[in-house]
Amino acid sequence: MSNHSARTIAISAFAGLLVTYVETMITPALPILVSFFDTNYDHLSWIITAYIISGTVSSAIFGRLADMYGKKNIFVILAVFYTIAVSFGGFAKTLEELIIIRTVQGIGMGMFPVSFALINDQVPKHRLALAQGIVSSTFSGGAAIGLVVGAWITQNYGWQWSYHSSIPVAVLLVILASIYLHDESERKPAKIDFIGVGSLGIAIVSFILAISEGEYWGWTSPTIIGLFLFSAVMFVMFVLYERNASEPFIRMDLLRIRNVLLANMTGLFAMSGMFFLFYTVPALLQDPEPAGFGISIVESGLILLPAAVLNMALAPLAAKITTSRGPKTAIIIGLFILLFSYLGLYYNRSSIIAILEDSAVMGMGISFIFVGIINILLISVPKDRSGESTGMNVVFRNIGTSLAPAIGGVMETMFVTYVIVGAIPVNFHGMPVIPIMENFPSSEAYDAIYVIGMAFVLIAMILSMFMKNVIIGGEKT
Repeated sequence: MSNHSARTIAISAFAGLLVTYVETMITPALPILVSFFDTNYDHLSWIITAYIISGTVSSAIFGRLADMYGKKNIFVILAVFYTIAVSFGGFAKTLEELIIIRTVQGIGMGMFPVSFALINDQVPKHRLALAQGIVSSTFSGGAAIGLVVGAWITQNYGWQWSYHSSIPVAVLLVILASIYLHDESERKPAKIDFIGVGSLGIAIVSFILAISEGEYWGWTSPTIIGLFLFSAVMFVMFVLYERNASEPFIRMDLLRIRNVLLANMTGLFAMSGMFFLFYTVPALLQDPEPAGFGISIVESGLILLPAAVLNMALAPLAAKITTSRGPKTAIIIGLFILLFSYLGLYYNRSSIIAILEDSAVMGMGISFIFVGIINILLISVPKDRSGESTGMNVVFRNIGTSLAPAIGGVMETMFVTYVIVGAIPVNFHGMPVIPIMENFPSSEAYDAIYVIGMAFVLIAMILSMFMKNVIIGGEKT
């Protein structure tokens, strides 16, 4: 492996550590943010949804721009966007401000399809699975840091300092990428499909807005029904336009490749399944008894830490299975493990140890899914379209990711239980105190979320069965 490719892998891994650290330190802080912004889980879900939708659009657009204007140039630009957003994140005073900042931050997600494409250009095919596995494993490393260090900073200094502490690291990423990234890929002239991007973005936002606000505006109200219908119309318009566009946002010819279509759809449902877990476990651990376990944010981070560690530790095994048995095998193994994790959380979450075990199992499955999907895509498309294919995959995965907090937030707001969180010392009708009560997600909320999550994983599993398994040195159907 050349020095250029080693540096590309190292910088991509560093970006993975940074981004997943920032994202993961948000996850255990969700219950704290609910109180800080005086909101509920349904509305709070937009700090994740806005980031994901922005990242969806960014990944597809900049995946194309990288093929046009150079992968290194686009990577550095995206790193700058991300650094600017992180620098302002800790200064948000309202939920609306944080949502706007997170939207800008999401633009930086385009770094990942670009970095995967750079690796695909520079790493020999027989070592590609290992290189992708190394970068994918750093997602877990960053998550481990965020769950422990980020949680500790949030608990002792406030959630704002989790953002502040990331600023010098983000600046360092920009400097390293500017100096050491190498790119000799051939550039191709193309146009940006703003109509396609806009129509798909509007369709997704309308759909998620209808889901998140349905409980408040009424599921049968003209507004909600209108949003669902408008979303469907925009999606149909998107598909029809893309089929005839000269430079489409999502090329339908790529989706005609069986592995590309199935990998993208599998990624959509698998990512939804994973994020149902990420969005619920912190609330379950931190909410006061009897709604939750009432532990601190640092303790909840430590409970989730084994999931991140196992994800990282099993990446080399996932890469080995991908190389020897094919990426389809790795994906199916990961989905079976993820389903087993859901069954554990549904039937056995009565103790902190049980949640730790179930979450750890989830971390094992994620490693296999990530490595498998990326590699089956890169093996199934021409090398000069690698940036486009990985960008498209991020679009599909992010659509799935954006659905999870929206659906989870609705369930956590719809099914609640009331808990006494304090008391006012005053004599009221013979009572020495007046209890202060707040509502928190109930057991029924988690049951509903995990059933939906299992359904999503089962759909992903069925789709993956129809993939054509591609093995280096041969093919296997």
